[in-house]
Amino acid sequence: MSGGKSAAEVFDELGARYEEVFGRVPGQLAALDWLTARLAPGARVLDVGSGTGRPTAEALARAGCAVTGIDVSAHMVDLARSRVPQARFEQADVRTYAAEAGGFDAVCSFFPLLVMDQREVAAALGRMASWVAPGGYFVMATVPGDISGLDIVWMGHEVSVSSLSTAEHLRLLGAAGLEVLEHHTALFRPGAEHAGAAGAAAAVEPEEHLFCYARRPA
Repeated sequence: MSGGKSAAEVFDELGARYEEVFGRVPGQLAALDWLTARLAPGARVLDVGSGTGRPTAEALARAGCAVTGIDVSAHMVDLARSRVPQARFEQADVRTYAAEAGGFDAVCSFFPLLVMDQREVAAALGRMASWVAPGGYFVMATVPGDISGLDIVWMGHEVSVSSLSTAEHLRLLGAAGLEVLEHHTALFRPGAEHAGAAGAAAAVEPEEHLFCYARRPA
């Protein structure tokens, strides 16, 4: 990262404001509907980058799942524990989190990998895929593109972001033993009222989101 803040620093400062802007992304809500329709009560689900607990952990817990959320931000973890008390949350980084191979019936990853470098993004995808049990699901969303260490101002914070192309995401998930059942992109436009210090341009420029639904064969 060249001069930008870490993910933990950014999200400690954003807190509940992140939920105000990104708590109702239509594609994410649709992905959660898709996933919860396929999980039995008591299913073990890991929410990577759980934020405030909404909407992901909350929707999964409401569906009767046993939810564990991890986030690098201590403040986000505190908010999630208060908002979704029926789930369990801990401060942890996906790059170092110790989880049992095949230990979850589903793993969710909604936008937690962007404030990393490309090598770390690829490694995190492999780690998360390894935690999915046979017959289990992996659902993710990100901003796709062959992006490496791009310095931007996002929600008023200087951050350095990286990502991978759609094709590379699909290749890595397949190499990790997952079958991609569906993938698509959608545009999301954050509300102008939440542009803040990022400026008016941030309010009108839509984000391209990539959604992938995958399964580990039984």
